[in-house]
Amino acid sequence: MGETRVAVYDTTLRDGTQGAGITLSADDKLRIAERLDDFGVDYIEGGWPGSNPKDLEFFERARARPWRHARLVAFGSTRRAGVAPEQDENLRLIVAAGTPAAAIFGKSWDLHVREALRTTPDENLRMIEDSVRYLRGRGLEVVYDAEHYFDGWTADPAYALATLDAARRGGAAVIVLCDTNGGSLPFAIRAGVEAARRAVDTPLGIHAHNDGELGVANTLVAVRAGCVHVQGTVNGIGERCGNANLVSVIPNLQLKMGCRCVPHGSLERLGELARYVAELANMAPDEYQPFVGRNAFAHKGGVHVSAVMARPATYEHIPPERVGNRRRVVVSDLSGRASVLYKAEEMGVDLSKDCPETREILTALKRLEHQGFQFEGAEASFELLMRRTLGQHRPAFRLLGYRVLAEKRGDAAGISEASIRVAVDGREEHTAAEGDGPVHALDRALRKALERFYPEIAGVRLVDYKVRVLNADAATAARVRVLIQSTDGDKAWGTVGVSENVVEASWQALVDSLEYVLLPRERRAEPAEPAADPGALT
Repeated sequence: MGETRVAVYDTTLRDGTQGAGITLSADDKLRIAERLDDFGVDYIEGGWPGSNPKDLEFFERARARPWRHARLVAFGSTRRAGVAPEQDENLRLIVAAGTPAAAIFGKSWDLHVREALRTTPDENLRMIEDSVRYLRGRGLEVVYDAEHYFDGWTADPAYALATLDAARRGGAAVIVLCDTNGGSLPFAIRAGVEAARRAVDTPLGIHAHNDGELGVANTLVAVRAGCVHVQGTVNGIGERCGNANLVSVIPNLQLKMGCRCVPHGSLERLGELARYVAELANMAPDEYQPFVGRNAFAHKGGVHVSAVMARPATYEHIPPERVGNRRRVVVSDLSGRASVLYKAEEMGVDLSKDCPETREILTALKRLEHQGFQFEGAEASFELLMRRTLGQHRPAFRLLGYRVLAEKRGDAAGISEASIRVAVDGREEHTAAEGDGPVHALDRALRKALERFYPEIAGVRLVDYKVRVLNADAATAARVRVLIQSTDGDKAWGTVGVSENVVEASWQALVDSLEYVLLPRERRAEPAEPAADPGALT
């Protein structure tokens, strides 16, 4: 289809916060709104000013800020049955919010008119028209959300379309067709939009929920059928299963359907926006999220990697840089020589296809993965494996021995102590440290022993520590895999260890984490991931 202007309406701050476990303070909402404005969305729905003090505070503070691109929207409902618009508190608070636009929802499904509003179909039509006209008369651009439109259109097409016409008569700037229960299928969405286009000449929008895993698909189908306004949330957060995910909707529209949604250059910041909202919503970023997830352009199988290296389009639907992402090749027991060569080039390791060490590295990789090692999240350990095989790595120290003790007396909290002896260039260091657990104590003792020789490790922190049992049927004798994430405050890197002894597995990962940071700077690969935040575990 030719280029079509499609307005993007973000409701992360209102509908998104209705998701279970999602809470945003007024400060969080302002920060997200500013980021959305900078990204270039057209509308930002700030909340329902009549529902809680936090939303009132948001609108009060938002009025004092300049908005470069987006129009702020206050949300609410149509007037109550039997109450004049001028006397309706909900509408009064919408006007008082001081936004240039308002969104109000009304009922399109006769079931809701009878059971929820407990009024007559004719009074509902008057409520819609009166409310829209009242807000228009006070200078607001009115977005009318036809709640439950698709269910209503299925149950009683004539009445559902009559509600749209009431909004048109009232002066709505856009009428948004809502799949409120999120259960409609794409063909029903198309038919419902086409019927609405025949009934009213007002521009149409779509508001889809994701209860059938079709929020994005239904939004795209609605645009294809004639909608020029899309609503959704960043990362698809929202009530029940969430809303249509704008992080997928926007690139699909702009890159694949020829629609103009956000300013040129904004798409390259899409991944950054998704991670920012996830952080403020206290959610772990979804590594498998389409377009922006860490694994969205990750390649693991050897055949895939060979093809992608020759021609990316063989296994990538778009260039990852267009949405602020990057190609990632992960190494595992499924890897071939192409994967090893790709990682070697990425890490600055001199390796050629016909080099005998390439096969040696691949053999070692498959053997270690069979034992339980996993290098997908431990690329620093993989780089060390390559350099050791190539004879490019000289250990920073030699372990002479360590001992770890765990003690518990009565009801008091347990305490652990580790003692360690290491040698660096023939000089020995013997020291000890206490910790909250055996791994913590060992980590502290190792750092204490090495900092005299390598002061730079004082800035290294362990920020994540995961233990995975590999053969649970062996009970307490099971082999475990330990994954450690470390940071120097600038970059982060992962390392791995495997053993039947959790302390030994942790030791392997701890040693790699320090050996990696001590690699000569000119030979050390720059990890792609930003350092995890704060809150060191050691």
